[in-house]
Amino acid sequence: MSVKFTGQLVAPQTTEIKHNSSGAIIKTTAPVDNGGDGSCFSPTDLFASSLGACGTTIMSLYASKSAIPLENIHFEAEKIMDTAPRRVAKIIVQYFLKTNCTEDEFKKLVAAGKSCPVKVTIQNVVQIQESYIRV
Repeated sequence: MSVKFTGQLVAPQTTEIKHNSSGAIIKTTAPVDNGGDGSCFSPTDLFASSLGACGTTIMSLYASKSAIPLENIHFEAEKIMDTAPRRVAKIIVQYFLKTNCTEDEFKKLVAAGKSCPVKVTIQNVVQIQESYIRV
């Protein structure tokens, strides 16, 4: 499967990215600690938050497919940068699952979340610390 995106500079330090299939648009800008104004997501912010979005999506799909009751999921993510070279060194993500499922079903949801493609792609390059909390 292939998905295409296009991007262009729309203001100093601000890039607009288009998801070609849907037409959805997002913008990125440089973060304050790298000379930008921090007015929206930086590219590395999107990278780090993609882990939380991916885990959330995969758990939701698994719950739906497996008839596991799941009312909601939200996540909190934190990106920790390294300076030499400048890169994402660590992502801390907490998933909060609102569900009245059994303990066995909860373990299956967690396993699904841990298998998300973003995690599988970056886990050998970026340190990942994750937790799954039932609320």
